[in-house]
Amino acid sequence: MSTIECTINQNQRSSALIPMLILTSLFFILGFVTWLNGPLIPFFELACELSSSQAYFVTFAFYIAYFVMAIPSSKVIENIGYKNGISFGLITIAVGAFLFYPAAETRTFGLFLLALFIMGTGLAILQTAANPYVVVIGPRESAAARISVLGIANKLAGFIAPLVLTALVLSNMQDYTADKITALDSVAKSAALDTLALQLQTPYTYMGAIILVLALLVKFSPLPEIDLDKDGNVAHMSIFKQIQNAFQFPQLVLGVITLMLYLSAEVLAGDSIGGFGKQLGVYGEDGNFYLKLTSFTMTAMVVGYILGITLIPKYVSQVQALKASGILGLILVLLIVTISPTIIVQLPGIPALPLVIILVALMGLSNALCWPAIWPMALQDLGGYTKIGSAILIMGIIGGAIFPLIYGSIVETINTANVANGVATTAKSGNQIAYLILVPTYLMIIFYAFKGHKYRSWSRK
Repeated sequence: MSTIECTINQNQRSSALIPMLILTSLFFILGFVTWLNGPLIPFFELACELSSSQAYFVTFAFYIAYFVMAIPSSKVIENIGYKNGISFGLITIAVGAFLFYPAAETRTFGLFLLALFIMGTGLAILQTAANPYVVVIGPRESAAARISVLGIANKLAGFIAPLVLTALVLSNMQDYTADKITALDSVAKSAALDTLALQLQTPYTYMGAIILVLALLVKFSPLPEIDLDKDGNVAHMSIFKQIQNAFQFPQLVLGVITLMLYLSAEVLAGDSIGGFGKQLGVYGEDGNFYLKLTSFTMTAMVVGYILGITLIPKYVSQVQALKASGILGLILVLLIVTISPTIIVQLPGIPALPLVIILVALMGLSNALCWPAIWPMALQDLGGYTKIGSAILIMGIIGGAIFPLIYGSIVETINTANVANGVATTAKSGNQIAYLILVPTYLMIIFYAFKGHKYRSWSRK
């Protein structure tokens, strides 16, 4: 490598340092907000007296915001810039967090869903503004490694969030088991559930205040403004024309489909594991251990991100990492739906767990490098359409909204049939069998890694 090339690379790393520090803190907040949803599913199922399928509207309300608001987010950023867009996204998240206060006061599930939708909207704006930074502030071939750094912050927050929520809000869940609540009369039951719901007020109020402070810090930070339109000069086009033209890029369209399916795996691995653990009787001594299982998935993802930082691009390419991720994920899903739920494994320092629960957590390892790899591969060679391409990719997060509902519906249907037919509780439940919906996910990831990302035109590939 020449001296000039070395100097350029050193300058790129130096100029990327401060933006990376800021983005890392943002993705920690993003992860903290996102991965609170897993423990909230069984919590709302109890506090708001919901069915299993209804409880998964928690993820639907949150992730559907990405799909609905991705394109509007692009227009907002076009008008106010990327840096101001990040601040505006944080303020929107804070508004949603504050809305938890009246929602808990009235124990109204619809109001909780509105709060989650608003928080999802803020995250859509934040993601649309922040993700392009990661791709453009350094060499493209190491973009997956940079995204992996942010992924560690995101999933570290995902590891911490369920533990914090359990410690501050759900530490007394053993007093609110379904059997104990059912045994109460209607007045006592309503009072107990009201008390349970009110426990969400303080942490979400504090979280909203902290995020507001972060929005101000970003506003006055040295985070540079970026201009992605200079490569293609598409700002004069209408948003619909930009979308139409962007869909001429196969690597983007196939990337969106892959990202949508991948999100189904990431969300289910993190958000369904608690309900699955509860169904298998994983309560622990304090009665709420199942609420902490999301942290196991997040730990596996952090391990995956560390591998990404260590190996990409020096030892393996982001394409090779995506191939390995898809293959590993497919193997894990097939194991999850075939092995007996009665096989128990004892790990140091934690209660004995069914092996199938550990395999669900290990999907976090197979999922970790998918987002970091898919994102730069889908945006490659888009030029001036990078901004709208980023927004369209964000729309792919709808997978996190739709697939949990499908999963919850399958779970409820199979479990209801098992009860009606007197199937033994040791048999495979709907919670286990429903993971079959992830088989197409990993097949698509494998296709995109091996072939789909190479396409540059629909007529000649």
